[in-house]
Amino acid sequence: MILKDKLVSYFIVGLVLFNLLTISNLIFPFQVYGSTKLEISNPFGAAISFESKAAILDNMTSHNVTVNDISVAYKQMGNPEDKPIILITGASSTMDMWNPLLLEALIEANYKVIIFENRGVGESTAGTKEFSIDQFTNDTVGLINALKINKTDVLGWSMGGFIAQQLALTNPDRVGNLILYATSCGGLNDRPTPPEIIAIDKNTSMSQSEKMQKLAPMFFAPARWFEDHPNYQTYFPIPVEYPIPQQIHQKQLNASTTWEGTCSTLSNITQPTLIIVGNNDDPAPDSLTLAEGIPGSWLIRIGDAGHALMYQHPDEFNKLVLTFLTINKG
Repeated sequence: MILKDKLVSYFIVGLVLFNLLTISNLIFPFQVYGSTKLEISNPFGAAISFESKAAILDNMTSHNVTVNDISVAYKQMGNPEDKPIILITGASSTMDMWNPLLLEALIEANYKVIIFENRGVGESTAGTKEFSIDQFTNDTVGLINALKINKTDVLGWSMGGFIAQQLALTNPDRVGNLILYATSCGGLNDRPTPPEIIAIDKNTSMSQSEKMQKLAPMFFAPARWFEDHPNYQTYFPIPVEYPIPQQIHQKQLNASTTWEGTCSTLSNITQPTLIIVGNNDDPAPDSLTLAEGIPGSWLIRIGDAGHALMYQHPDEFNKLVLTFLTINKG
C-alpha cells in the first residue's frame, strides 16, 4: 500500500505540474523579447532552427581553468549577475551535446548557465589521477571554486547524475536545487547495463561515431518513437568526428561501474530534488529508488522517451525543469 500511495502521489504531482504549465505566464519570469538584457545575454536569440542554435553553441568560445591536476574547459552564458546553474554531462558526452533549447530556456529564466567537460573529454585534459566519481566530483568543486561561485543549482545527466548526487552529499552548502536526469543511485543496487550495449561498447573495430549511430535506437527509445523520427540527427548534435577517445570512454565506464553509489545515503540529500526520466530508459525502474530515498523529491516519468528525453520532448522537459526551479527559487 505504501508503494501504491507513493505512485499515486507522484501521479498527482505530475498532474499539478502540467496544470501549472498551462498558466506558465503566471509562473515563469520569462524575458520580454527585444529587451536589452535578453539581447546581450542570450547568444541563441537570433537563431531560429535547432541546427543554427547548435552551431552557435559549438562555435561559442570556451575557457579553461586549472583544477587539481587538469585544465577544465567550460562555457558560460547568460547574465553574469544571474543565479548560476551548472550542468554535468554523462559519459562520452561533450558540453556541446547539451540541448541548446534547454540552455536558452534557462537563460531566459534568468540563469547564468555553466557547462563544462569532465577530465579527459573534449578540451579538458585527462591529468594523472585515477578516474572515479569521487574524482569527478572533486573536479566539479574545483571548477565552482575557480569561478568564485558560493552556491549553485546543479543538473546532472546519467553519469553526471552520479557526480551531482555525490556533490550534494559531500558539499551540501554549495548546492541549491538538484536535478537528476536519467540516472540512478548506482552501486550494487544499480541495474546491469543491457548486454547489447556492452557488446557495442567493447567492439574495438568500431569508431566512437559508429558506436553512437548503433546506440541511437536505444538512446531514443522506444522503437516506435525512433521509427517515427528518422531525422533525429537534425535535433541531436552528434559530432562528425567524435572527440572522446576509446580509452577515455572506457575509463568513464569503469568509474561508473566501480562507484559505491549513494543508495544507502540518499536520505542525507536535503536539497530540493527533481528526478526526471524517460519511461523507456534503462534507469527508469531505478528512479523510484531515488524518489523514495531523497526526502521531498519530485519524480517525473515521461512516456515514449529514453535516455535522450531532453531531445525527444524538449518542450515538456524544459517546462518541467523550469517549473521545479521556479517553485524552489529560494
